[in-house]
Amino acid sequence: MTWLPPAVAPVVLLLISNVFMTFAWYGHLKFTDRPLWLVVVASWGIAFVEYCFAVPANRWGHAAYSAAELKTMQEVITLSVFAVFSVLYLGERFTLNHMVGFALICAGAFFVFKGPLPT
Repeated sequence: MTWLPPAVAPVVLLLISNVFMTFAWYGHLKFTDRPLWLVVVASWGIAFVEYCFAVPANRWGHAAYSAAELKTMQEVITLSVFAVFSVLYLGERFTLNHMVGFALICAGAFFVFKGPLPT
């Protein structure tokens, strides 16, 4: 399967996957002078590489996590990667509103991983 522990492999692979995904979806925003068809084709190429990491992450990760946990993990990783990307690559500001919104999403992720709440 992989040389990484089953609980760690999906995290690492989803992190790599999300770096490619973020460039595929948003990297072209710095190239607004290029034709749209060209950035779509380039994004497809980048997305293919993203899938090469995302699919094994979910296949192998399902041995250690539920599908809901994998999806939640992916969303939190996506937000984290995007926050760094938008500041460092796009030069956008990360505001308090962004921070509060992302923190609320992470709070939701906590409950997905926490397990059943007592009734």
